[in-house]
Amino acid sequence: MIKTETADGVARIEIVRPEKKNAITVAMYQQLADAIAAAHEDASVRALVIHGQPDIFTAGNDLEDFMRHASREAGMDAPAFKFMRALVDADKPVIAAVNGAAVGIGTTLLMHCDLVYAADNAMFSMPFVSLGLCPEFASSLLVPLSAGYHRAAEKLLLSEPISAEEALEMGIVNRLLPPGEVLAHAKRQAARFTQLPPAAVRETKKLLRSGWKTAVEKTISEEAQRFGRLLASAEAKEAFTAFFERRKPDFSRFA
Repeated sequence: MIKTETADGVARIEIVRPEKKNAITVAMYQQLADAIAAAHEDASVRALVIHGQPDIFTAGNDLEDFMRHASREAGMDAPAFKFMRALVDADKPVIAAVNGAAVGIGTTLLMHCDLVYAADNAMFSMPFVSLGLCPEFASSLLVPLSAGYHRAAEKLLLSEPISAEEALEMGIVNRLLPPGEVLAHAKRQAARFTQLPPAAVRETKKLLRSGWKTAVEKTISEEAQRFGRLLASAEAKEAFTAFFERRKPDFSRFA
């Protein structure tokens, strides 16, 4: 589930499903989209904070739920894409506080936040290729922009995990902190926006992102089309079957 709280000009959005490592379901994507939209409409809100639990940010998609809804959730009107659009279009500062693992969309959503603070033992990964899929949420554009092509290729093509130190070097996070200090620091940074002129903050954010906003929207659409095709492929079927059967996938028969 997704919990929300608004206090002192800051909207806090919390991913709360620790028993499933905060894996995100279709229903949770809708809740995330609604929470961002509500914060956008609330004139008292000056900044948003997105976080998970003390030991996990999110394991990414709940794969069982994802596969149950795959046939009707591939379109751009699906809750996952509503969440993506809400985050891309957010004109108020969005701050992420990351503890533990941030898998798949748990990492790619960070590329759309304005400030990202992570625990010094956090781990990040974008295992799309290993699941027979391709990057999403414009990560094929934004990760190379942030980290450089060769580092991005290593992490996206090989699905290599990213340590907290590497995430800092790659520009995915702003700062590393001890695990117990991450959320408090994110909240303090969010509170700073309540003391700044809101229109100036919004216009500056728009200017910072204007150079690649159109490219981001185009890339999200292109990735979604390819993601949908790959999701129906034999390679993805083998990857997901192996995952559920707790075995190593065999891609040797594919050309």
